[in-house]
Amino acid sequence: MGHALCVCSRGTVIIDNKRYLFIQKLGEGGFSYVDLVEGLRDGQFYALKRILCHEQQDREEAQREADMHRLFHHPNILRLVAYCLRERGTKHEAWLLLPFFKRGTLWNEIEKLKDKGNFLTEEQILRLLLGICRGLEAIHAKGYAHRDLKPTNILLGDEGQPVLMDLGSMNQACIHVEGSRQALALQSLGCVLYAMMFGEGPYDMVFQKGDSVALVQNQLSVPQSPRHSSALRQLLTMMMTVDPQQRPHIPFLLSQLEALQPPAQGQHTTQI
Repeated sequence: MGHALCVCSRGTVIIDNKRYLFIQKLGEGGFSYVDLVEGLRDGQFYALKRILCHEQQDREEAQREADMHRLFHHPNILRLVAYCLRERGTKHEAWLLLPFFKRGTLWNEIEKLKDKGNFLTEEQILRLLLGICRGLEAIHAKGYAHRDLKPTNILLGDEGQPVLMDLGSMNQACIHVEGSRQALALQSLGCVLYAMMFGEGPYDMVFQKGDSVALVQNQLSVPQSPRHSSALRQLLTMMMTVDPQQRPHIPFLLSQLEALQPPAQGQHTTQI
């Protein structure tokens, strides 16, 4: 979880016999709250997500979210540090302890650059897209689809690596038809790529409301820009194709992105 850091300590909480110092509230939405806490044993910052559970179904959904996190041990998927269920009078709170990402989300980064009249470079876009695709590949390999892929659900690590979060959206998303899972991911991923390239969503109203799986009714016209190569524009066009069955699958996209990555020093450029 990510947010700007501001220290103003109050109180402590104990999770798995480890004590954490409350620093500040990071955000809230619906029946969940996210706090910044510091581990007194390791000195690391964490994001503590607290989900208010009114009924048994709420507790089951929180447990499923924790289970989704535990399914994966991947550098591009948000890991779960600890999970517990706490009684709050007649109700319960599910606590998910997650790593804290001080750089925030991909959307935070896009907006900061846009405020200065700048954009992500193509090299940055290719590196980010490759990491996002590797995370999606791991999710698909387990038989799931993310279902809510968008720039606000992608965290950035200290080195700029993308980390997929909001795994709760995968609770009921097990899809056994490979084509459907891939087509859904590529449409949402296309919206993310568009935002990285142009600093806004391809469908502004829908995008700003957070619905990243808007149906593509018409073929997207990719704007011409000297910042982007024809290869990158072609990838975006393929990912946003109206016919879901015509969109490229993740393995194909990964092969294209790996070939497009800037060469290491001393190597020759590979063009596709």
